Amino acid sequence: MLKRSLYFLIIFFISISAQEKLFQPHDVFRTQTVGETSISSDQNYAVFTLISSRSFDDKPGSAYRELYLYNYSDKSVTPLMTGKVSISRVSWLNDSKYVSFTANMKDDKKSQLYLLSIDGKDTIRVTESESSILTYQWHPSENKVAYITVEEKEKPEYEKKGFNQEIFEENIPGRNLYLLNRETGETKKLNKEGAVFDFKWSNNGDKIAAAIAPNNLVDDSYMFKRIYVIDVESKEMTKLVDNPGKLGNFAWNTSNTKLAFISAADTNDAVAGSLFMCEVPNKNSFHQLKNYSKDFIGSVTDIHWLDEETMLFVSEEGVYTTLRKQKYNSDESELLIEHDTAVFKSINISGNKIVFNGQTPSHPAELFTYYINEDKVERNTFHNSWLNEIKLANQEKIEYTASDGLNIEGMLFYPVDYKEGKKYPMIVYVHGGPEATNSLGWNTGYNRWGQVAAAKDFFVFMPNYRAGSGRGYEFTMMGFADGGGREFIDVLDGIDYLVNEGLVDKNRVGIGGGSYGGYFSAWAASKHTAHFAAAVSFVGIGNKLSKRNTTDIPWESYYVHWGYWVNENPMEIYDRSPVRYAENMNTPLLILHGTKDPRVHPSQSLEMFRAFKLKGKAPVRLVWYPDERHGNTRNTSQLDYLLRTLNWFEYYLKGDNPKDSKPDYEIDYGLEYFDEIGK
Repeated sequence: MLKRSLYFLIIFFISISAQEKLFQPHDVFRTQTVGETSISSDQNYAVFTLISSRSFDDKPGSAYRELYLYNYSDKSVTPLMTGKVSISRVSWLNDSKYVSFTANMKDDKKSQLYLLSIDGKDTIRVTESESSILTYQWHPSENKVAYITVEEKEKPEYEKKGFNQEIFEENIPGRNLYLLNRETGETKKLNKEGAVFDFKWSNNGDKIAAAIAPNNLVDDSYMFKRIYVIDVESKEMTKLVDNPGKLGNFAWNTSNTKLAFISAADTNDAVAGSLFMCEVPNKNSFHQLKNYSKDFIGSVTDIHWLDEETMLFVSEEGVYTTLRKQKYNSDESELLIEHDTAVFKSINISGNKIVFNGQTPSHPAELFTYYINEDKVERNTFHNSWLNEIKLANQEKIEYTASDGLNIEGMLFYPVDYKEGKKYPMIVYVHGGPEATNSLGWNTGYNRWGQVAAAKDFFVFMPNYRAGSGRGYEFTMMGFADGGGREFIDVLDGIDYLVNEGLVDKNRVGIGGGSYGGYFSAWAASKHTAHFAAAVSFVGIGNKLSKRNTTDIPWESYYVHWGYWVNENPMEIYDRSPVRYAENMNTPLLILHGTKDPRVHPSQSLEMFRAFKLKGKAPVRLVWYPDERHGNTRNTSQLDYLLRTLNWFEYYLKGDNPKDSKPDYEIDYGLEYFDEIGK
């Protein structure tokens, strides 16, 4: 009898272990992701940051960023600084023995610049700044370092008595560029005026190219940054080029005679994705410069010089990213890293090696190396081994023809146990911006349902509608002054395509997203309510009239999205607002928003809630996240968002719950899951 019982017990455990595990919502918070990467001058090592969600047993907060060393000789990974730390801006000294980074260490009131030996034994604090070091770069000699900080304003005496009023957008703290002489300890300010947002040393160290805007305001950083060259000795500032609108990365060539930069093609271009080069000093106007991205079906995201006449650039091309090589004044680029290798946004180069954090549809970002001379890509790190035990859903690129004939791309997650011929419910994930794109990488996180929803037998559709990036200038401009117009029809056309393919139940389609994706979701629940059975709007727009007068980027909204001010045509703007169609609303809508969001003021969600609750015909719920801004950073806020939104979709897209009812507002956070998996 004992043998028989033992036999059945063994069979039971074998059957349990043989069952395939599915990706759970809580697995998002045990996923580790490689962040920044940097390679040493001698090419023997690379350092990278590893991003990990903090434990829910800790005080709520943002993810930790630990520092690790990769050794190319033995392919080993060594922890340099781990635990409850947040490491940023990693780079190397020329001797390849020390790594530099910014961090707020134990005794620091503000983030400082540090050096750490690669054996982990020697830690040196370089700066004693009264305000946080935002970014830095070493002088070629390394006896000096330049860095950007925001000035700390001295608090007046009367504030101690309770007079703590704030004067909005006046007396703005300066954002300045400083030079620290490590030998003398002397620090001097380099910019005479303006707010410095980024900079690059020339290779001989006598000049700095800097992105400078008139004021330290977000809107200025979006629309008014221009490239200046600063003579380090005299501090003389000379505007190099009057680029229109948005400005991206820039880089000196090896002889300091040219500067390549990423910019918008014109003032109304929403994407800083066009590649330009100019001589230094520059005698030409912007419109006389060669646009290397003209007719290029993609968006440039990063640039580096390989030699005096050759540069490398990273680009989004549809749902893929690539690395290309471009000669000065040439009309052709050479493809180095193929479309389907990995998704990445930037690179770091030393000699023959290029490192980047790359992600794939089946795995979060890891450290990759591209060997230029050998023309090969190698994956170096292998975190998240637990994913080997998870049955992941298939994710693929899809293409369809919009109703006006335009080709539209997107991604589609299949239900993990998809059976051909069966129709499934679907969640449409809408990216923000709209000047953004969904890439064919790891599309699962607290605010991207991806594998989590697929494991619950949903299709997840991620359309790259017109007005986004990755398809060139003309594609982006198709959304100008037409918010919620043809760009939204692209989403509807994609849904119709998947319904006609026999994949999706047209009566069980939900939609969700954040920011502009939140706007689309509220727009879907009101103006286009007949197409959707559930919607989730996160930090979304409800009234475009009041949004434009409360956002921290009014100039950006004017230049790249509308082209005219609110009072010039208020009814046309209001007509593109979800609250305008509150009486039509017949789609259950979940609204979520951070209470300190400066981009889309939380009053936008309050307007939606009031309008839809008073005039709508379906349930509406509003959830506030205290002290969160334009997106959630605390782990507790992120978990709540993920579980709450999935619960909303499951309630209305599965089963037979009455449409006029709502799921319970209380959430079972299931934190015991982390005890079960040993996290």
